Amino acid sequence: MNVIGKVTVLPQLPTELARLSELAYNLYWSWTPHAQDLYRHLDPEKWERFQHNPVRTLLEVSQDALNAAATDSDYLSRYRAVMADFDAYMGKKDTWASQNVPEMQPVAYFSMEYAYHESLPIYSGGLGVLAGDHCKSASDLGIPFTAVGMLFHQGYFRQLFDKDGWQNEAYDDLDLTTLPIKPALNGDGDEVKVRVQIGSREVAVRVWILQVGRIRVLLLDANLPENSEEDRKLTARLYGGNQELRVQQYALLGVAGIRALRALNVPAQVYHMNEGHAALMALERIREGVESGLDFRTAVETTASSTLFTTHTPVAAGNDAFTYELMDRYIGSWPGLLHASREELYGLARHDQLWDNHLVPSFSMTVFALNMSRAANGVSELHGEVSRGMWNFLYEGAAPSEVPIGHVTNGAHNLTFTSQAMRDLLSTVLPADWTERLEDEEMWKGVEALSEAQLSEVQREMKREMITFIRGRQREQKLRNGAPAAEVAATDTLLSEDALTIGFARRFATYKRATLLFRDKARLSKIVNDPDRPVQFVFAGKAHPADNPGKAFIQEIYKVSQEPEFLGKIVILENYDMHVARHLVQGVDIWLNNPRRPLEASGTSGMKASFNGSPNFSVLDGWWREGYDGTNGWPIGEEREYADLNVQDDADSYSLYATLEHDIVPRYYGHKSGAESWAHTVRRSIETVSPRFSMQRQVIDYVRQYYVPLAERGGQVAADGSLKARQIAEWKTWVRQQWPYTQIHAQANLPTTARPGQTVAVTAQVNPAGIDPRQLKVEAVLTRGEQQTRVPLVYRDSNTFSADVPLADSGLYSVGVRMVPEIEGLSNELELGLIKWA
Repeated sequence: MNVIGKVTVLPQLPTELARLSELAYNLYWSWTPHAQDLYRHLDPEKWERFQHNPVRTLLEVSQDALNAAATDSDYLSRYRAVMADFDAYMGKKDTWASQNVPEMQPVAYFSMEYAYHESLPIYSGGLGVLAGDHCKSASDLGIPFTAVGMLFHQGYFRQLFDKDGWQNEAYDDLDLTTLPIKPALNGDGDEVKVRVQIGSREVAVRVWILQVGRIRVLLLDANLPENSEEDRKLTARLYGGNQELRVQQYALLGVAGIRALRALNVPAQVYHMNEGHAALMALERIREGVESGLDFRTAVETTASSTLFTTHTPVAAGNDAFTYELMDRYIGSWPGLLHASREELYGLARHDQLWDNHLVPSFSMTVFALNMSRAANGVSELHGEVSRGMWNFLYEGAAPSEVPIGHVTNGAHNLTFTSQAMRDLLSTVLPADWTERLEDEEMWKGVEALSEAQLSEVQREMKREMITFIRGRQREQKLRNGAPAAEVAATDTLLSEDALTIGFARRFATYKRATLLFRDKARLSKIVNDPDRPVQFVFAGKAHPADNPGKAFIQEIYKVSQEPEFLGKIVILENYDMHVARHLVQGVDIWLNNPRRPLEASGTSGMKASFNGSPNFSVLDGWWREGYDGTNGWPIGEEREYADLNVQDDADSYSLYATLEHDIVPRYYGHKSGAESWAHTVRRSIETVSPRFSMQRQVIDYVRQYYVPLAERGGQVAADGSLKARQIAEWKTWVRQQWPYTQIHAQANLPTTARPGQTVAVTAQVNPAGIDPRQLKVEAVLTRGEQQTRVPLVYRDSNTFSADVPLADSGLYSVGVRMVPEIEGLSNELELGLIKWA
């Protein structure tokens, strides 16, 4: 049959259940287990088969089942309770935002991927989960917020292991009519479409609306009949193509995303680029400025003044960079549209890289994002530090600590990942409104009132559910691969609910060292097979389709799991997604994470396990470097980096085994009370991690550190026809032109030795090359070990600057003098990236 279209026909909902459809189209249900139970009850088999999708479940469920539910008093009671909670949530007026930032300006958030729920597989891993959780907490807090992303028709791949444990990828076409999305409509009721020029082609893009609590997500879709077959594939797969496809996808996300906001009259005063994928949004915003009468440089300043960039990776391969020739192919017309030269536009993204033994200028998405924003951040304290080092070269002459990249440590959406059983238990000791105060550290002290028996009962229940789930998944895999009957039957006895269970689940990038546990298999075997204190491990994770080393890690774990001494005690699950993740973080006793420090930007899976009382056991990298306090989990290795990776692996694996043998296993199986008990560690895990690493705390940090200040400065820069932006742009152009001709010479009257508190006279003579000397910040820089102190020199006359510089403490000082151009109104003193040392 030649299909000309599809339509969703929902069964007739009984009057008593009329709002089940309304609820199905709001992802509020994705973090509300009681809401999910309403749909599961209607047809448990269909609920499981269709990835827990309420819309699809309502489509497939029989009329008889609906009619039966409508006469079931218990079901109706639960339905009314859920809808009452939903209405209270959606109608709440005294949100955190209304009470704390009532004048907050709207935010537009751009991300390549979002993980809201397994039934909408438009995510690959941590970046998507982080973005999805960010949206959920933006809704919880009541901030004015709209997200923009892509609707990938085949999503990310479905992972299948063959009989040898090798990862294979399958791509399933999503049936959009069964997803909780609706076409975006304009004021006349017509479907919204925007158009974007990619290379020589004009691509039509449809916009879909996804409702996530109180906020909307705009999803872009190029799979339209009026587009060519190749252009329809632009929104087929996430991270599925080559560099050419990625450039086109990035252009579509950025340019079509801005146009979608405008077509729907969605206001935005702050623009948040979640990773460099979204950086090309700046092209369209500059074009809007130029079209309104601004020159290119003024439009750049106006655009950047209200933009935030979040970088997520300290791994070079994670920062996309493309040849100029490739960019010409797909955005080659943009310099003309922006009234700029190719060199001016591409210069904002230039990163000279050694490719094939030649130094080649590349168009770096990260460099472009940094230059097109006036605030940037990493996603943990250590990642901020690493990022400042990575991008230090953009600020020649600056110390890494001065590079204007801050940090907001990631969090996770507590309610998405905390089991209902644990939520019910927490409700017995926390205030009635605890789910609205998740960031309140004082409130979480109430967890100390939970008894060991209460915690044990809930955790045993969740472990039992997880093991049942794992056995079912393993049975399906064995049957699909034609395993012998005995192997299929053996899945019924996989794992024991009485054994200490450790989980490891994440993207299988090689730096995450999924196989570190197997470095000494003989020692591991003794740990696993201790008859009195057994330990078992559950693994899950996907490798990128092109990452064969990552796939080899998966296969190695699978093969180890089939060895006699580990059979039934080490398991690796296929098709890691949010559903698998929830089972694991809610069911294991310990969460294991052993990346190669400092390559883990943040990580969030250990936070989710801690929400459920499963302590973290991790390398002191990413969030755990900030989260570990000596009582709430365990570290692996030392807080340091290694020159020799093999030495690092040896040291970390030794620490891993020793900590298991001497600390974790004895505590889990022991019978001590108080601070030496297992229950104490569980309580501390919940109490310390839940508030500090809640997504609510993270979003509040973004609001206070970035969204509010950016809105204020962006408004000032754009006011009066971008008057301030024009002044800054003209000044920058002049300073950059004159800077090569400036000079600075300095003298310091330094004694051989000095006493603490003594001062030394430092003088500098400057040739400003026409720049106003009062627009030059001249300072003495004192370095003592790792500590750097800057002391401004005062302008005297005749281009001379001087000051008496104090030597505060004892030690060996190095003294230097430098000048930096600055005027009032810059976002930071290194905004130009110009420094000259005497």
